[in-house]
Amino acid sequence: MKGLWAWLWGKAEPLRVAEADWQAALGRPLFAGLTAEERERLLGLARHLIADKTFSGAAGLQVDGRMAATIAAQAALPILNLGAGWYAGWQEIVVYPGEFVPEREEVDEAGVVHRVRRPLSGEAWEGGPLVLSWDDVEASGHGEGYNVVIHEFAHKLDMMNGAVDGLPRLASAAVEDWAAAFSPAYEDFCRRVDADEPVELDPYASESPAEFFAVLSEYFFEWPEPLQAAYPAVYAQMQRFYRQDPLARLKGQAHDLAASR
Repeated sequence: MKGLWAWLWGKAEPLRVAEADWQAALGRPLFAGLTAEERERLLGLARHLIADKTFSGAAGLQVDGRMAATIAAQAALPILNLGAGWYAGWQEIVVYPGEFVPEREEVDEAGVVHRVRRPLSGEAWEGGPLVLSWDDVEASGHGEGYNVVIHEFAHKLDMMNGAVDGLPRLASAAVEDWAAAFSPAYEDFCRRVDADEPVELDPYASESPAEFFAVLSEYFFEWPEPLQAAYPAVYAQMQRFYRQDPLARLKGQAHDLAASR
C-alpha cells in the first residue's frame, strides 16, 4: 500500500533534505531548550520518519526538502523519548497547500444523512494517511499553543491501542491514573465551554476526548504554562506518557539566558 497514495496524489522525486533545511526546521521556538544530545536524537528520529514515510503533495503542491524537514522535526518531538516505533503501521503523509475540504456523510438526530463539506487543517486516518495543510504547518512551532503537526501525530499515538478515545497505549497500571486526571478535566473544560466561560485552552478541545488529548498535546509542547496552570494533574500524566517536561525545559532555558547576561 506504500505507493497507493503517492499514485493518487502525485508524488515528487525522492526528497533531498539539505543541512540548511534542518537548521531552519529546528530554528523554531518549539525546540528551544533542547540539549545538544536531544537535538541529535530528534534529528535521527526525523530522518527516520522521512525515510520511512511517503511524503505526497496534493492539489498541485510539490513537497520539497524544507517542507519534509519542517514536518518531520515537529513530528519527532513527541516521540523523542518514546522511539520511532510509535509511528509504525501506516505509510503516507499528504500535504495540501492550505486548508482542504473533504466531503463527509453525517447522520443527524432524526436519522437523516447529510453530505457535509468543512475546511480542515489536518486529519489522521486509522491505518491510513496523515493529512496536513502546509499553511498550518508554517503557523506551527512558534510557542503559541498551536501545532497542527503535533495535533495530528497525537491522534496517531492515540490510535496505537486501536481506539481513538484520548487514551494512548499505556501500561495497564497507568490507565487508572490517566483516567482519574483526564476525565474530570475534560468534563470541567466542556462545562466551561458550554457555559461560555473564559478558558485558557482552545475550545476545540471540547469536541471529544480524542480532540482533548490532541489539543492538549499541542499546548504541552508549544505553550505548557496554561495547561499546567489549568489542569496540573493532566500535565503530570502527559509528562509521564511523553517522558518529557517542556515546562522545566523552557524554565531552564530562561534561567540560562538570564545567567548569561
